Amino acid sequence: MSLLSFLFGGKKSEFITQLSTEEFRSQIQNKKVQLVDVRTPNEFKQGHIKKAINIDFFSGKFNVNFDNLNKNEAVYVYCRSGGRSRQTANKLAKKGFTEIYDLKGGYLRW
Repeated sequence: MSLLSFLFGGKKSEFITQLSTEEFRSQIQNKKVQLVDVRTPNEFKQGHIKKAINIDFFSGKFNVNFDNLNKNEAVYVYCRSGGRSRQTANKLAKKGFTEIYDLKGGYLRW
């Protein structure tokens, strides 16, 4: 069970909120937010949410790129189906981000 918890995010953080597509869209629409697509660059090129930046979950610069974001502002993350963004949200909570929103079901639901 602990291996599964590690792979799929484990205990949910109080700083992470999963949002439905409608909630996510409503919160980012017409606002300047930290919106991050954690898919690969090829996935990102095939289509992404407007104004999203791409920080590849599998990149060796993943942590460095997130260190450039403001931990005191909300960050919105998504991936293809929700797995990588859930893991990203957990990593961000451990890094000190306090307001993290994860798109439930990922870009496939967008």
